[in-house]
Amino acid sequence: MAVDRDAILAALEHVIDPELRRPVTELDMVRDVAVADDASVDVTIALTVAGCPLRSSFTEQVERHVGGVDGVSGVRLHFDVMSPEEKAALVGRLRGGREEKTPQLDPGTRVLVIASGKGGVGKSTLTANLAHALTRRGQEVGVLDADVYGHSIPHVLGIRQRPIVVDDMVVPPVSWDLRLMSIGFFLEENAPVMWRGPMLHRALEQFLADVHWGPIDTLVVDMPPGTGDVAISLGQLLPRAEVIVVTTPQPAAQQVAVRAAQMAERTGMRIVGVVENMSWLVGTGQELFGSGGGEALAAEVGAPLLGRIPLDPALREAADAGTPVLEAAPESEAAAAIGAVADAVRDPRPGAIRKPLDIL
Repeated sequence: MAVDRDAILAALEHVIDPELRRPVTELDMVRDVAVADDASVDVTIALTVAGCPLRSSFTEQVERHVGGVDGVSGVRLHFDVMSPEEKAALVGRLRGGREEKTPQLDPGTRVLVIASGKGGVGKSTLTANLAHALTRRGQEVGVLDADVYGHSIPHVLGIRQRPIVVDDMVVPPVSWDLRLMSIGFFLEENAPVMWRGPMLHRALEQFLADVHWGPIDTLVVDMPPGTGDVAISLGQLLPRAEVIVVTTPQPAAQQVAVRAAQMAERTGMRIVGVVENMSWLVGTGQELFGSGGGEALAAEVGAPLLGRIPLDPALREAADAGTPVLEAAPESEAAAAIGAVADAVRDPRPGAIRKPLDIL
């Protein structure tokens, strides 16, 4: 049986770049398709950079889709690297006409900021797992780890590869169907960040203007605790974002969290809810950190209590292993509670702003 070359090209439309999240045909990455006399097929794909860490994904997809075309006896995949001109054309195509140094978020992207008044309340772990829960509910989600001094999202999600830079555009790595950008990707090992306010502001600005987030429904931002330089900069850069404030049950944490909520509102953000973390110890129901902090905070900031997350060893173990708890322990109490919060925030509440975000 003769192999239809058009059928092979149609099959390649189902091969998705794992980081850019678009078909290789749409990205002009298919350099050559050749059909041999024995009905075997050679496909050459031009990558953005040599040594792409996700080459195996291309291999698996090409073998599955092209190998499934009628008459194909075998598939051989070859890789090449894009020329500077091809990279420039790709960047222009991905930006969709947007100028450099302007936000690369799609106009309909919702920005959901996770804030807290103090550290140690489990905000980053909640951010990573809530973002993953939203993907499980059909959304395309990006995560911005803006907790510059305490960046931990790459560890919690088990993301080790660094972003790919194509010309001046940064392509975030993808894991668990999440696109992640973190300052941790640009540091050696566990080096500390020793920057002053203007440098931090510029870094956050670049994360919005130079990173290709692609067509995502929601960008979940892990805000640093408190009301310092980074939190103020994010309020300036994302003035129409929606904020979830995280606290633990004790009054001391709740009172500090009020300050974070007040700062968010003063920079134009909108408080959409409160999450109480470490509410009780799984298996005993013991309220190790007291009770009532979440309800008190919600009442004080005039927002609903979206959920109460238990102190669950399964959540800690999953984070240490770099796996979302909904994958590692889907039947756990923590997974159920985080899933309920995701259901509560999945759709924007009435009055939520979904317009293009301008960097101010």
